Amino acid sequence: MANIETALKEAMTLEGAVGVALVDYTSGLTLGYLGGDGVMDMTVAAAANTDVVRAKMRALELLGLQDGIEDILITLDSQYHLIRLLRSRHGGDALFLYLALHKNRANLGLARHQLRKIESELDV
Repeated sequence: MANIETALKEAMTLEGAVGVALVDYTSGLTLGYLGGDGVMDMTVAAAANTDVVRAKMRALELLGLQDGIEDILITLDSQYHLIRLLRSRHGGDALFLYLALHKNRANLGLARHQLRKIESELDV
């Protein structure tokens, strides 16, 4: 099992990675982050994306959908922002991995695959 620091370091090895954070979306607190230097403040970006997650969770509730969110993709002109909700093995955790990538250097399919792998190995 990987700890938070190991998981974040692994995410930053992805081609085009700008930054990564592990976030508690109930509180908006960042549990750890790497990168973002000179491009964005990862703690601000992570906290702001808690609103995105909450809005989508609320939309599912209003629609009466009994489905879970695997990930959320936000495509900007020059970046991909990928939000991966973590499915807790222990129950009750409300965490997500937030990964920002340079669009012209990243492989989105590989990034999604790698976040799934990181999730499966992460022990929080």
